[in-house]
Amino acid sequence: MKYSTLLFDVDDTLLNFQASEQHAMQKLFENIGEELTPTIYEDYHELNEHLWQQYERKEITREQLLDTRFNLFFGKYGKQVDGQAYEAKYRSYLAEGHTQMPHAEELLADLSANHDIYVVTNGIAKTQRRRLSESGLAPYFTSVFASEVIGYQKPDPAFFDYVARKINGFSKSASLVIGDSLTSDIKGASAYGLDSVWFNPHHQQNTTKTSPTYEIDHLLRLESIVA
Repeated sequence: MKYSTLLFDVDDTLLNFQASEQHAMQKLFENIGEELTPTIYEDYHELNEHLWQQYERKEITREQLLDTRFNLFFGKYGKQVDGQAYEAKYRSYLAEGHTQMPHAEELLADLSANHDIYVVTNGIAKTQRRRLSESGLAPYFTSVFASEVIGYQKPDPAFFDYVARKINGFSKSASLVIGDSLTSDIKGASAYGLDSVWFNPHHQQNTTKTSPTYEIDHLLRLESIVA
């Protein structure tokens, strides 16, 4: 067996984060009595993506991201809001979203017999644990490693160093990172000397300087790689 330790990202790798985000925003807007149009949702999505990329680059802290994203977002529309209160509501709605990516559970069930499977996520620990539990995927994982708890985030090599120290008998050559983000999962794996799989179901172009070891557009194609 080439890879015995599998390190999975969660959002848009195993769980459909886009669906969860849309659900949470729809619920938030219903709560505040506003209409969420496709254009407004796309504005939020782009802003949120930008903020998380800043967080990955250590330009802002997690607290700054969470405390200010709704102030920044509604500020674009000339509205002043209680950003922290909106954040708390949004996060509670986000935790309700646990739609699996196609074939996620089938893949984990197939791999769990002969592989040690872990989660490596930059998402909020409490939110991710609830989503994994309610999706039915939680039993397949030996541990969940969340940057919020670790104190370092992907792609920082310190994140993966922490993970390596917590896994008994960890071997770089026998470990594989699987995720959808080139700037987080794949870059982080490369920086720490780990092989990686870029899950790219929409066939996006790689415009970064980071190259994954493998690329797949269907989760079940991972099985032939890790065998």
